[in-house]
Amino acid sequence: MRQSLSFIAFASLLFALPIAANAAVLTVATVEELDEALEEADDGDTVFLKSGHYETQVDVLYPIHLDGEAGAVIDAGGEGSAVLVRVPDVTIKNLTIKGYGQDLYARDAGVRVTDGADNVKLENLTISGPGFGIRGDRMEGLEVKNCRITGEKTLHVLDRGDGVYLNYVKKPILTGNVVKNVRDGFYFENVEGSVSNGNSFTGAQYGIHWMYTRGDSATQNKAYGVRGGYALMSSERITLTDSEAGANIEFGILLNVADKCVVQGNTVDGVTNPKGNPALNTEGKGIFIYGPGASRISGNRIADADIGIGVALGGEGNVLWNNAFVDNRLQVRYVGETPLEWSLDGTGNYWSNYLGWDLDRDGRGDRAFQPNDSLDRLFWIYPEARFLMDSPVVTLMRWMGEQFDIDRGKGVTDSHPLMTWTDNNKRKGGN
Repeated sequence: MRQSLSFIAFASLLFALPIAANAAVLTVATVEELDEALEEADDGDTVFLKSGHYETQVDVLYPIHLDGEAGAVIDAGGEGSAVLVRVPDVTIKNLTIKGYGQDLYARDAGVRVTDGADNVKLENLTISGPGFGIRGDRMEGLEVKNCRITGEKTLHVLDRGDGVYLNYVKKPILTGNVVKNVRDGFYFENVEGSVSNGNSFTGAQYGIHWMYTRGDSATQNKAYGVRGGYALMSSERITLTDSEAGANIEFGILLNVADKCVVQGNTVDGVTNPKGNPALNTEGKGIFIYGPGASRISGNRIADADIGIGVALGGEGNVLWNNAFVDNRLQVRYVGETPLEWSLDGTGNYWSNYLGWDLDRDGRGDRAFQPNDSLDRLFWIYPEARFLMDSPVVTLMRWMGEQFDIDRGKGVTDSHPLMTWTDNNKRKGGN
């Protein structure tokens, strides 16, 4: 029996060898040669573009490899999509792609991957244009690796295409990409199981925008100079870890009706809105929790924001501990009626404005901390009275409130505030 199985395996190998051996490399140097090669290529063949300018729209109808040497440029001539992938198992790499259209309703893109084109790999592409950099619909297994995607900076941000737009896509993997001057860096809608690691975003509305997604993860990403860093919206089971956001306007991290998510070990620095209006709650927020959902938020450092963390319209179900809120102009904004406890198993958060003491030296303050009090809530509800916030009378009232525990059990309470916090706390967040 063992000999029989070995013979079968050997015979299978022999049948497989001719397929690999017969895979051809078709080298082209003109648009005419490229068109011919795309028609003649068999499954698994490589169409290799010599350095040059190819003003054409590439239609990939067979599972081939499309590759090029330095300086190989595909230019769509200002309309439509530059490369259209209609079949599974296609690989495209080492090309510059530009000149595609800006009709977002027509799905104009540098690379457009259509329904059912599973397991497409896009690697080391330089893509620039007004439409979507990469657009994919109703497929699975897409990989986007080490691509540089640049939108049209002169357009209003909402008129640009997204760097990568995926709709009803399962298990895409996006790693090491650099995206700038687009609408959203990555926009995922009805996506399942996406992985976004080591990407960077600038000049966009949001870095990564999840909408109606499930089971996604993102780590070691950077979103600087965008309106909002990471938007988790109407989604569940997203894990956002070890990522950075800075110089943002609206928020660093947004959880909008996000449920069962994990936000851990991230750094948000300098979220400020120069046009922020307290009456409209439009100041910049390091973390903004808006709407119902229960997520776990730990090990994050939020610094130098207009508001460190804001909670509104049903965000009371989230658990927060072991975070650092450092030098935010307002540490917390919460106007709900439900008292909130922001600690877990005896571990609270670090607050740069906590003035308590630690007589037993366990690393926790001996006195609970309330980062917002009744006066704060009064000023938030009636922002026209904010000019009184720093008056001697208000200072006296705050002191009296602390002495007599007037606000105990109201708003946000951290019963175990941390006395110190370092980057090592990021790894202690826990899930």
